[in-house]
Amino acid sequence: MNPHWMAVARGDEPADLVLGGGRVLSVFTKEWLEVDVAIADGHVVGLGRYDGQKRMEVNGAYLVPGFIDAHMHIESSKLTVDEFARAVLPQGTTAVVADPHEIANVLGTDGIHWLLDSCADLPLDVFVMASSSVPASAFESPHRSFTPGDIESLLRRHRVIGVAEMMNFPGVIAGDPREVAKLQTGLTDHVDGHAPGVRGHQLNAYIAAGIRSDHEATTYEEALEKRRLGMWVMLREASIARNLRDLLPLVKRYGSERCMFCTDDREPSFIVEEGHVNQMVRVAVAEGIAPEDAVVMATINPATYHRLWHLGAIAPGYQADILVLDDLTSFKPRQVLKRGAAPRFVKLDVPEWVRQTMHLAEVDASTFNVAAGPRRIRVIRVIPTQLLTGIELVEPATRDGCIVADPARDLVKIAVLERHHASGRVGLGFATNVGLVRGAFASTVAHDAHNVVVLGVDDADMAACASRLAEIGGGIVIAEGGRVVEELALPVAGLMSDQPLAVVHERLRSMERRLAAMGVTMTAPFMTLSFLALSVIPELKITDRGLVDVARFELVPLGVE
Repeated sequence: MNPHWMAVARGDEPADLVLGGGRVLSVFTKEWLEVDVAIADGHVVGLGRYDGQKRMEVNGAYLVPGFIDAHMHIESSKLTVDEFARAVLPQGTTAVVADPHEIANVLGTDGIHWLLDSCADLPLDVFVMASSSVPASAFESPHRSFTPGDIESLLRRHRVIGVAEMMNFPGVIAGDPREVAKLQTGLTDHVDGHAPGVRGHQLNAYIAAGIRSDHEATTYEEALEKRRLGMWVMLREASIARNLRDLLPLVKRYGSERCMFCTDDREPSFIVEEGHVNQMVRVAVAEGIAPEDAVVMATINPATYHRLWHLGAIAPGYQADILVLDDLTSFKPRQVLKRGAAPRFVKLDVPEWVRQTMHLAEVDASTFNVAAGPRRIRVIRVIPTQLLTGIELVEPATRDGCIVADPARDLVKIAVLERHHASGRVGLGFATNVGLVRGAFASTVAHDAHNVVVLGVDDADMAACASRLAEIGGGIVIAEGGRVVEELALPVAGLMSDQPLAVVHERLRSMERRLAAMGVTMTAPFMTLSFLALSVIPELKITDRGLVDVARFELVPLGVE
């Protein structure tokens, strides 16, 4: 209880700031109220008629709460958290709930503790869910695996509010004691889900484990079944997995309750060209959702689900995170107030240990040799704009006793090289529906263990990519003719740049243009490449341990006899 707030609310003392002349959304009734908003100590203390030391007339503008991203990975923006805040706050995102499992795979709990420490002085509220799936499965090789004790150490930190997406859904459903232990720390009962395509009895079992949300639904029917069983549905609009439009009928038919927006993995270009959570609100309204419902899914719903009781509304006792909007169509804020004031940005200092994460064994063209033998091979089929992949059985092309890429049939080589302990372990395979006709490209952003993933039609180019990544501390590299032709260094854990959004965006766009000239047809090619290594999203994936059949949840050989 704050006596000063109450005095201001009663009208006995002046507010620090009064916003006057606006239409204020009550997220509780979905009404627009023509009232003053009284702010004291960075919090809303009253709606009505108020006097303040300072008065700001907004002249008929719409006032809505700051937007909250219900589930995301900061690392996918390729930005450090300070540059990320600088990028999204002007778009109206004032809080995010982050699963830092990318940096966790590279630097362990130390990486998350550093991230939490980095957020202390930011104008963006960053809440963290303790990463539950490091590694995502036993087929992946992170820096080190997390134990229930690691998760408990994180849950004791301020701003860590629950357990992050349980990606090993087969393990949870089967009652694997190691996975169940992560849900039974006694420190929280707030757990995010990750259940792509899980339905029926399996879905019931997953929810019965205490998991209350899901962001992986790609169809209306899947999202409806999950919501019927009590799950909160996160409508996702990521760089590859753009599921928002497909799921909006759920809101049209059954209302906005238990629905919220999340960006999950969003590339710099998406943020620059279309926005952040405000893009989802804008699209929802354009698709026929009432503006009030769209705003509710971006504010009070995620705040309620995540138990962030001081966020998500413009009402007494709530933090004064307020967007001033000129209209209810563009959702590009005229002004963003964070705790009742203009955001003040800071610049982070990144310590050396966060930059020195590349430990790759020596690589040359022979590293990528695949011995001939099998009559048919399993090939990863890239599916446009989806994290899901298919399996194709193909007759391989051979040369000099080795299976080789065959650009004429759109058959490219893919490899994942372990980079945390210089073990020299390499998983080799092939992919199709990529389009690459010459050269290679590679990345240390390779979900979720973030080893080196490389696609190529030439082994020497693949080797040039991997070697260069070791030199620059990680990043994204394109090679052609045996040498590197373009690169983006991501020296912060091999995941993030220390440059501003505009610089990273311009470099990535240039590299995407080069890949297109080299024949690549994939949308968001770098994000797509990074997910080909994620062993928990069907159907066929690759890690440093080999090909993973996700449906069978086992390693499978390249050859099929």
